[in-house]
Amino acid sequence: MRVHLCAVGRLRTGPERALIDDYTTRFDRSGRALSLGPLTEHEVEDKRGGGMAAEAELLARAVPAGAVLVTLDERGALVTSPEFAAMLTRWRDDGRQDLAFVIGGADGIDPGLRARADASLSFGKMVWPHMLVRVMLCEQLYRAASILAGAPYHRA
Repeated sequence: MRVHLCAVGRLRTGPERALIDDYTTRFDRSGRALSLGPLTEHEVEDKRGGGMAAEAELLARAVPAGAVLVTLDERGALVTSPEFAAMLTRWRDDGRQDLAFVIGGADGIDPGLRARADASLSFGKMVWPHMLVRVMLCEQLYRAASILAGAPYHRA
């Protein structure tokens, strides 16, 4: 199952980029044997200033047809890492070929796009900068692959 990270904004060189690249490499390596990955990033930018609706349109275009659509949203479900790993397994075993995680811009995700999502996840009740959400998602994808592989990375 191919994994897509669809996000508003361009991430330049810096500590967040280094962390994302590291966790993406780890996920791709460990997920391959589990039929998870590769992880591909799709960055969109609303240069015309159309707000959430314009961002939603760009994000929707970045999501592959037929993909499981998961929004990262402060109103989403709070799940444990093993529960997240189980979700990935369920979608993969259901024969889904693509899984797309959507991260909105500064104003969040347009309600229309949020309503279309198969699932919505939260990294807590606090609002996180979208660049850190990317890092946390990549780490959790790697952690999920480690859990599924029985590797010692996750120690809960």
